[in-house]
Amino acid sequence: MSPASNKIALFIDGANLYATAKTLGFDIDYKRLLKEFQSRGTLVRAFYYTAIIEDQEYSSIRPLIDWLDYNGYTVVTKATKEFVDTSGRRKVKGNMDIELAVDAMELAEHVDQMVLFSGDGDFRSLVEAVQRRGVRVTVISTIASQPPMIADELRRQADVFTDLVDLQPKLGRDPSERQAARDPRHHAPQFLQRSTAMAHRGDEDDFED
Repeated sequence: MSPASNKIALFIDGANLYATAKTLGFDIDYKRLLKEFQSRGTLVRAFYYTAIIEDQEYSSIRPLIDWLDYNGYTVVTKATKEFVDTSGRRKVKGNMDIELAVDAMELAEHVDQMVLFSGDGDFRSLVEAVQRRGVRVTVISTIASQPPMIADELRRQADVFTDLVDLQPKLGRDPSERQAARDPRHHAPQFLQRSTAMAHRGDEDDFED
């Protein structure tokens, strides 16, 4: 199949990709990411999924979402839900798995390749279902971290596994860029910072994926 006839769709689990890149020590340049996959074929759609905490404290995710929306991405968002569990602990729930899965199944008959930016093992069944429709699936995450950011069952199911660390030269932001802090496409949303920090200190009860 020639590159031009290779129809590609990207499905980016925003929080998962941010956490993976953060673990590897670099920032994603979403403009470069789009160009990289446009060069590999016909990019039919590039979905970016993220949950939003809608109070003022976490509004910093808005510049990133707006930039993506105006620059070739299809952004899918929904508000997080806060609740108190039986032990009285405040928890935040922001799961986008269903939205991603529905979009992937609907688009499957229109693409040749699906690229999933996530290491979440819950997507294994989705990958299998898409493969049954004749779509090749590439999963991008990392095994370079300890522990690996990708679930073993998802890695096994994928047609191709690509380690994000190997894509750093193509997708990473140049550290020498002086204006990075003012450029929304490099912005690290506080919502993602918060959930990632919790994941790294092992406090999973306060944030449910």
